[in-house]
Amino acid sequence: MSDVLGESLSEQELCPENLLAQQEAAFARDIEKLKRRRDEFVEVPCPACSGNSGTKAFEKYSFSYITCSTCRTLYMSPRPSPALMADYYQESENYQFWAKHIFPASEEVRREKIHRLWLQRVQGYCLRYNVEQSKLIEVGAGFGTFSSLATEVFAEVIAIEPTPDLAENCRRRSIMVIEKKIEDITDEVGHADVLVSFEVIEHLFEPKQFIEKSVGLIKSGGLLVLSCPNGQGFDISLLGANALAVDAEHVNLFNPASLSRLVESCGFEVLEVNTPGRLDAEFVHEAIKKKEYDVSQQPFLKKVLLDEWESLGWPFQQFLAEQGLSSHMWLVARKK
Repeated sequence: MSDVLGESLSEQELCPENLLAQQEAAFARDIEKLKRRRDEFVEVPCPACSGNSGTKAFEKYSFSYITCSTCRTLYMSPRPSPALMADYYQESENYQFWAKHIFPASEEVRREKIHRLWLQRVQGYCLRYNVEQSKLIEVGAGFGTFSSLATEVFAEVIAIEPTPDLAENCRRRSIMVIEKKIEDITDEVGHADVLVSFEVIEHLFEPKQFIEKSVGLIKSGGLLVLSCPNGQGFDISLLGANALAVDAEHVNLFNPASLSRLVESCGFEVLEVNTPGRLDAEFVHEAIKKKEYDVSQQPFLKKVLLDEWESLGWPFQQFLAEQGLSSHMWLVARKK
């Protein structure tokens, strides 16, 4: 399991504490801008199965989250329209702050503890499923850390990143970058052996369009690799609206079955789904310490996540990952 998860990781390593207050303030301002444009929110069906039957799970930031009655996907509806989403990401103070401050400050940790592990995982998929390591496309390349590492093992790497500040960081790394949404790509990228997209699909107004577009950018027999939150994972199941993965930007919280269903409906064969998360237990541990979650009547969780946290926390996280119970999910699929 250590080969799958890598070493233990803390949220503070990814977002240094001295920057957290400024980041949270920037995010709060973004949320207020969204609220002022509530008249541009639209009702949507389930993003995984297109079902219209669901129950309200909770509200967060005054936005409603629905659980699909058919596939159990957790999703925001009403949600910002495509035009409003585009404005949000183009103008987001939070994203600008991450690009200018947090990503640079945590670059080494992210590269060595996260992105190098991700690259090793992608290489393993290529070997396991007999796929060449010639051309890789990363959709939503962000700061460019993974794409820059991928140039070490793939002959050609193309980054697709629509956020201006993040796209510019990719260019500074000498990565070929297309500053567009994947839905707007025409024929400028060709066909990839592997298309990867980490923590993107949960943000999209219409994720099916994203998957359908991905089909046309991958060679026959090539791989699609996605990572995103698992809406049925441990910290989301326990904390609900208080879970960090539940926010105004994460409008689609799939689960292993529902994401598989969506991907298969678009012409892929799902090869494997796993949940190699490393932070679920820590998120709940922090929520307990802040009195946002009460374990006083749950002796097992109190022992593991509070009283004996130092010795039991990481083994418990490994258990969650092994059993498909983490809120961080990976899916690998092959184009038919």
